[in-house]
Amino acid sequence: MLKILVSLLLISVAAFASGGGGEAHANPDLTMTWVGISCLFIFLIGYYFVAAEEKYEIDKAKPALLIGTLMFILVSLYYSMNGLNMDAVHNEASHLILEIAGIFFFLFVAMTYIESLIHMNVFDKLKYNLVSKGYTYRKLFWVTGFLAFFISPIADNLTTALILSTVLITIEKTKKEFLVPGAINIVVAANAGGAWSPFGDITTLMAWTAGKGVFTDFLFLFPAAIGGYLVTAIILSKFVPNEVPDFDVSTEKVPVMAEGAKTVMGLGVFTIFCAVIGHQVLHLPAMWGMMFGLALLKVYSYGLNKKYGKGHFNIFHSMAKIENNTLMFFFGILAAVGALYFIGWLGLAAHVYHPEVLGPTVANIGVGFLSAIVDNVPVMSAILKANPEMGLDQWMLVTLTAGVGGSLISFGSAAGVGVMGKLHGIYTFGSHMKYAWTIFLGYVASVAIWYLQYEVIGFYHAG
Repeated sequence: MLKILVSLLLISVAAFASGGGGEAHANPDLTMTWVGISCLFIFLIGYYFVAAEEKYEIDKAKPALLIGTLMFILVSLYYSMNGLNMDAVHNEASHLILEIAGIFFFLFVAMTYIESLIHMNVFDKLKYNLVSKGYTYRKLFWVTGFLAFFISPIADNLTTALILSTVLITIEKTKKEFLVPGAINIVVAANAGGAWSPFGDITTLMAWTAGKGVFTDFLFLFPAAIGGYLVTAIILSKFVPNEVPDFDVSTEKVPVMAEGAKTVMGLGVFTIFCAVIGHQVLHLPAMWGMMFGLALLKVYSYGLNKKYGKGHFNIFHSMAKIENNTLMFFFGILAAVGALYFIGWLGLAAHVYHPEVLGPTVANIGVGFLSAIVDNVPVMSAILKANPEMGLDQWMLVTLTAGVGGSLISFGSAAGVGVMGKLHGIYTFGSHMKYAWTIFLGYVASVAIWYLQYEVIGFYHAG
């Protein structure tokens, strides 16, 4: 019941933006029809199973994909039965597919590069270099945190968190005084690092591809992101033992990066460059530059196989290891939110964004807490669909809060869920909440720094 109430809150709070001044909903309002009520019920039930995937041992992609496709089928059926304009449904679905495809293929290429680097032992080498330095627990806490903060903007917060949590469990398998604060530190750092990069988190990628800011606008979130992270990390570090872990590096085999690994890393950076330039200068979708980078990787893999043999590097093996369930989840949940928008549900609480009620600042700060309880992807999708009339400053604020707000609860972000799986029984909801107050202080600091930049310094444009 709690999850259902939370999902109702998602619809009413994340949708409030539509009254701000976006284009009027040209299609008939279907909210109080049988299809409108049915789709809302389907969404709530489906999202309940998404949120409770561990309880029922069902991958969240399954209910998400089911509700996303079913809701549009029901809408199309209603239009057909009532003699309404079927082209409206077709055009809406086609437009939605274009939006989803941009995110889908961007992630597809990014994941392929990550899997390729894993295959070439790049991350194993990183892990060994860290654990062989003889650092204390506290120094390892800071090293893994900063690595998470600066790797996630290039890779993504989930992959970064998984890699560095593996480093933690390699260093120490039982010492909770190190593992729990270290895990929280990685989750907070990965989410904060992803918030200031257009492709560091799904929410920032969605905002960037929707044209809510140019590439450099997101980089201006760096002070707020790192400031909030440092507040949390400084407090958390006081709980970490300042002693050297008992780790015998002599028993570990030194990993060696495969031939061509450095070139693949360079191609990855160039691919990101192509995506940025293609989107900002050539006005192509960001995924176009990513797909061009994938083509370059394929050509290079052909050369590697010619030189070192066919078993050296097979890019199709890397593509096969991609987490397709993650991609399917994004497709389903974005389709479901699109259906809610088309029906008219995202206009129910439009007045909340008005200055005389809450106003955009308070509402956008609330988005961070909502992202922690539910999930930042459907929240950001709903806000973008509603398309409130906000200045660049407010779009950057909601991008920031949706990104870093997920750290407030252990399952509030993909990074948190991933680390819970890696440190099963150690990093739990309960152990996270023990230190949640430190994360809240960091969240407050991030918002305060954003406010300082906008209100005091005038860092952002308004309007």
